[in-house]
Amino acid sequence: MTYKLIAIDVDDTLLTDDLIVTEGTKRAMEAAIAQGVTVTLATGRMFASAQKIAKQINLNVPIITYQGSLVKTLLDGRILYERNVPTDAAKELRSFCDVHELHLQLYVDDILYVKEDNDKIRDYSRLSNIPYVVEPDFDKLIEQPLTKMLIIDDPAYLDELADQLRPLIGDRVHITKSKAHYLEFMHKEGTKGHALRFMAEHIGCSIDQTIALGDAWNDHEMIEAAGLGVAMGNAIQALKDVADYVTASNNDEGVRLVIEKFVLEAAE
Repeated sequence: MTYKLIAIDVDDTLLTDDLIVTEGTKRAMEAAIAQGVTVTLATGRMFASAQKIAKQINLNVPIITYQGSLVKTLLDGRILYERNVPTDAAKELRSFCDVHELHLQLYVDDILYVKEDNDKIRDYSRLSNIPYVVEPDFDKLIEQPLTKMLIIDDPAYLDELADQLRPLIGDRVHITKSKAHYLEFMHKEGTKGHALRFMAEHIGCSIDQTIALGDAWNDHEMIEAAGLGVAMGNAIQALKDVADYVTASNNDEGVRLVIEKFVLEAAE
């Protein structure tokens, strides 16, 4: 198979635990691009956050952000694909979070909003390298187009909350985890799998000609959709179980090894 599109998750996949892209991985990506392969990011991060990573590795393509809810070009910021949380579901989730006194984050027009400044948002902001706006009155925001909503809490507690929320709003929103302590809510078609199919059609290749790499359960839709779905060595077992191939960990240049094996060596 000649692969034409590679979609790479960012955190714990492309980035090492030190939040860097290794030089070896950068060279492999550049070599694939030189062969005409489209290399893109597929992340739960905001566009502004993912854009900083993409610029670091000289990507000049549309990138998949917000778990697949937004595909946007890097240079001119043109939106190619966008799905927002249905307003009725957003209101129900907001009320649920108020009742249970949960930390909720809203994403409007690529701006991150929280009700109060606390350790949860400060840690999140530091990790994603993105500023945030404190807006105590979510009534001003809840009816605007929301790209994503996110709850931060203890991983086990979030699993309980997800079980409670699926019967309430699961028919209208996609519920997933990007990290153990992040519970995320998007449009039903705001998944990395939907965005990968869109990207394949956009560049004119078949879904069989795509490679997708990830580590967490929010990657499973694109791992299952891709022609070659790859789980990182550090991925959760559930993702490894549905992947076509398991590579080395994010700290051992698993992305580089996949590009070399399935793209660069295959072209020789």
